[in-house]
Amino acid sequence: MNDTPGWASPGSSPPDGHEPGTSGPSEPADRPGSEQPSPQPGAQPQSPGAQWSPQQPPPAQWSAPSGQTPPPSPPPPGPGWGAPPPGGPGNWQGPAGPGNWQGPGGHGGWGAPWGGPPPAAKPGVIPLRPLGVGEILDGAVSTMRTYWRTVLGISLTVAVVIEIIVVLLQGLVLNDYANTDALGDPSATVDELAQAMGDAMLTSGVLFVISLIGTVAATALLTTVTSRAVLGKPVTTGEAWRDARPQIAKLFGLIFLLLLIAVGVAFAGALPGLLVTLAGGGDGGVALAVFGSFAGAVVALWLMIRFSLASPALMLEKQSITKAMSRSAKLVRGSWWRVFGIQLLATVIANIVAAIVVIPFTFLAAALGGDGIGGFVDGTGDFGWTFLVVSGIGSVIGSMITFPITAGVTVLLYIDQRIRREALDLELARAAGVQGYGPAAPGTPGS
Repeated sequence: MNDTPGWASPGSSPPDGHEPGTSGPSEPADRPGSEQPSPQPGAQPQSPGAQWSPQQPPPAQWSAPSGQTPPPSPPPPGPGWGAPPPGGPGNWQGPAGPGNWQGPGGHGGWGAPWGGPPPAAKPGVIPLRPLGVGEILDGAVSTMRTYWRTVLGISLTVAVVIEIIVVLLQGLVLNDYANTDALGDPSATVDELAQAMGDAMLTSGVLFVISLIGTVAATALLTTVTSRAVLGKPVTTGEAWRDARPQIAKLFGLIFLLLLIAVGVAFAGALPGLLVTLAGGGDGGVALAVFGSFAGAVVALWLMIRFSLASPALMLEKQSITKAMSRSAKLVRGSWWRVFGIQLLATVIANIVAAIVVIPFTFLAAALGGDGIGGFVDGTGDFGWTFLVVSGIGSVIGSMITFPITAGVTVLLYIDQRIRREALDLELARAAGVQGYGPAAPGTPGS
């Protein structure tokens, strides 16, 4: 039987290879050409080092002599890249030594069990890593819940100011100037219908512009609040105003420019059909105008989503209008459907919640009015001051809900896209003072 060179069995001769009381080196048992006499029955063995003991240890249990290190055995094949070892986390135990895995209770090497990647830092309302849809919505709601004094204070102030302007404008000017009774009269002439539609469009346009101004102002202030909430830093209304004031004029310019682009694209799509209709094209011109309007609306929607992150880019990066639009287009590139879906979902949720509040106030206002709910449903009721004031209260409460959600989702979506493309989470962690990330770099949003 041959043994591996440099290894000795238990119970063998001392390391010098000499038998006690004898002189001269002993012959190794596995030396080539040496022959060992077979022992006779009942004879005593000549020496422990001359031959192997009849009782050998089980296989793979040899021990190395002192001062010698056995060659490391190859580790068992792993289950695959990134998967935990067989038998559960932390149960892969290879040869002891530096850099080797050890199971629970092992010594040396990696003593901690396999637990996956460490959780992302969360100094504020969101974890600093790429976000899911639910985390973006939850971050907007958490901002409103955590910093409710500032968020609701800004939303309430803007909503009250805007609603007072709307109520006064409707009660003193628009109700007397605009005459839309012909829209519900089957016997009205074409000229009367055209006049009524023009008045309705003018009234709606004026109210839309006023509401848009309030939305822009609320978005500007809430953008600062949300960016600070990501870092876990509170901000007062005064601080938000001081931070947002230099960019508010640019934000108004950005919003109106986007509106002009959307209207211009939609009108350009319908223009060929309108020209054909005016030239006597008949039904073909009308069909072309309808198809062109639809195509223009699709292009306008695509552009609005492409530039939807320009507002937080302008407010947080202190960019110009054109550079903010360019930044938004860069961040949305390749993620148009994701950005569109998240913003659409946030808008639907905010409007549903607001409608739950606004609709009861509207029916209450109609009931308190002169013609009752029946006149309101038929469209023949007189929208007096009682109706305007009561429905205005419901609109204020609804705006307090929609402003924080829509503005918060837009800001968090902007931050999420920058985390995915530009590793903004590292800068945010530094700005939040998370250990292990170093000092904050200048220009970090919310820092």
